[in-house]
Amino acid sequence: MGTGGARAGAPLARGVRHDPAVAGDVRFRLGRSLKDLLGERTAKALDKIGLRTEEDILRHYPRRYGDRGRLSDLRSLAVGEHVTVIAQVARTSARRMQNRPGAILTSIITDGTNELTLTFFGKNLGTVKYHEGRLRPGESGMFTGTVSDYRGTRQLTHPDYRTFRDVDDEAAAMESMDWPIPIYPASAEMPSWKVADAVQTVLRPLRLEDVPEPLPAQYRREHGLPGALEAFRSIHLPHSEGEWRRAQDRMRHEEAFVLQTALARRRAAALAEPATARPPRAGGIREAFEARLPFTLTAGQREVGDVVAEELARPVPMQRLLQGEVGSGKTVVALRAMLQVVDAGGQAALLAPTEVLAHQHHRSITGLLGPLAEGGMLGGAEEGTRVVLLTGSMGAAARRKVLAAAASGEAGIVVGTHALLGDVVQLADLGLVVVDEQHRFGVEQRDALRAKARVSPHLLVMTATPIPRTVAMTSFGDLETSTLRELPAGRAGVTTSVVPAGNERWVRRMWERIREEVDGGGRAYVVCPRIDAADDAALVADGDPDDVPADLLDAAAPAGPPLASVEEVTELLRAVPALAGVAVGQMHGRLSGEEKDAAMRAFATGETPVLVSTTVIEVGVDVPDATVMVVLDADRFGLSQLHQLRGRIGRGDRPGVCMAVTAAAPGSPAFARVGAFATTADGFRLAELDLEMRREGDVLGAAQSGRGTSLRLLRVTKDAEIIDAARAAARAVVAADPELAEHTDLAEVLARHVDEETAAYLERA
Repeated sequence: MGTGGARAGAPLARGVRHDPAVAGDVRFRLGRSLKDLLGERTAKALDKIGLRTEEDILRHYPRRYGDRGRLSDLRSLAVGEHVTVIAQVARTSARRMQNRPGAILTSIITDGTNELTLTFFGKNLGTVKYHEGRLRPGESGMFTGTVSDYRGTRQLTHPDYRTFRDVDDEAAAMESMDWPIPIYPASAEMPSWKVADAVQTVLRPLRLEDVPEPLPAQYRREHGLPGALEAFRSIHLPHSEGEWRRAQDRMRHEEAFVLQTALARRRAAALAEPATARPPRAGGIREAFEARLPFTLTAGQREVGDVVAEELARPVPMQRLLQGEVGSGKTVVALRAMLQVVDAGGQAALLAPTEVLAHQHHRSITGLLGPLAEGGMLGGAEEGTRVVLLTGSMGAAARRKVLAAAASGEAGIVVGTHALLGDVVQLADLGLVVVDEQHRFGVEQRDALRAKARVSPHLLVMTATPIPRTVAMTSFGDLETSTLRELPAGRAGVTTSVVPAGNERWVRRMWERIREEVDGGGRAYVVCPRIDAADDAALVADGDPDDVPADLLDAAAPAGPPLASVEEVTELLRAVPALAGVAVGQMHGRLSGEEKDAAMRAFATGETPVLVSTTVIEVGVDVPDATVMVVLDADRFGLSQLHQLRGRIGRGDRPGVCMAVTAAAPGSPAFARVGAFATTADGFRLAELDLEMRREGDVLGAAQSGRGTSLRLLRVTKDAEIIDAARAAARAVVAADPELAEHTDLAEVLARHVDEETAAYLERA
């Protein structure tokens, strides 16, 4: 069943990157180039839609299936959309053009009720007569092209088409008359039926031994699934609807099983490495910290903390994801874990994705610890330790001091950004890695920090973005999951309103509301999707990747006024009468580390009580006096991100006011999304709604390095049962056969599809 499979699937050493075989590598079946199989011209056209190998084209599944007896609904076609429709010719006519040389042929196709115009131009009538002979009234076929509008009439100009009479083999045509017609994602150069022809050319000669079978036989029997080759044939050339549906079901199981096997092997490999046990110690810094806490831990914090403490005490590396509602106290849980490791003689490193968040963590931790964070210093507690901060913008002298404290072990807790991953950073005894907002990092970055330990450190991953269960199984399958839902007592809560951008009275009242809060000692954030007017919202990353709204919707959003920018809104607010005399600050990714820190400090102290910012303040920023959050162009953000932004206010004893400003039309999907945000305070429910309302590609993200993701049919929104079944079966396979020596086909598919870059994508999804 294939050579080299077990070797290809062997566990990777920590920090070692697996480079997948290039297209056409003979180690992998189905890896031959389409150029060799179909010729250079066809292969070049297919390459433009991302198809380069025989496996690429076999996994280029039909988008939908047509029926010769059921015509497409032409009414739903949108201008600008590239379409493939099944329709019948109603009438066709050709004539010479009146105002310039040449001829025009017009053919009207219909679904029985609605019509669409096909238009062809030629030098003379003779050049368009070819189409007139084929497009006779009553002929049915498939027509493909881009929908345009001419004087209020929708049309396809010079469309490609194939009538059902065009099939060469009349016997084959009769036999397939009632078969579903696969309609593929295609292009103008390579229409659906040409893709189908290419698929058939690749598929027909394949034998069972040519196609890897990653699903174990027992799993296929339990779920009534066809084999791999049969599924390929049924999905591309089905004889009935039942055939292609069964084939699609099999491919969903395969995608889930391969993915879960990759995660199970990663989990098993991590657990197989020895770790240093870090048991709790009586009379240590953790107990001293708990004694000085000014608040009572929630039941959830205590419960999760006990689980973490127990896992840290084992000689097996903890691998745990801690997710929780905004403001649920994840940092305190993580700090208790870090202090337990310090008590046991080790060090903890906290990796944050932005300098703003790293500074915030450093301030929070040192504030909570007080004298306990000043070990070895005058006035420091006897049982204390040092907490140091390392960022890329630090000066050379400060950086040297931090590096020395980390390398000597003097610093028990090291907080930092990507700067922690540098080769010059050494830690004396790294026992725990805490990664905040894991989706901002990849596997290699996480492992670069873990590799600084002498033995495998314990790992705690935190996220404030609530993760639906199916996404957690899909993206964090190598981690055990803990969830904090309960908010600490004393939080005053937040009320949320939708503000129509075109309602000047409401907008004016919004600025007045900010003034009222500022006069009462509050602070106000005003969030914009852009830094300045020259920016495309999607290009804000040129300044800082922290500034890209993770859920920012793409150019498919309806056209409207320019998106709000930090620079413009700052000037606007400084001129608003209601805010006269109120200092307005700025925060965005193009500021230096010192400028960001100064901006946040001025905001927190009230020197600049209004802060206009990008989403750089989305996570972790904690200003208890912040009471107002205004999100401009709120319809351009996903629900989870809006919830994160709302979580920046109402963190003290003052109630918060969140105002989501939108120009979206009432009744539109964008307006509905903002409305759902305003009426739902449960972050986990919003995450589920986000998953339901957005395209799957938005949820799973883009594949790495231009490689297509292996998830083509599996839908985390709908396929929870399949993911569950695949996860349990994959873990059982890996437990019994860690090297996949008895599952060489599965190892082969894993090596081809789930390399380190794909794993990084999965963990950021």
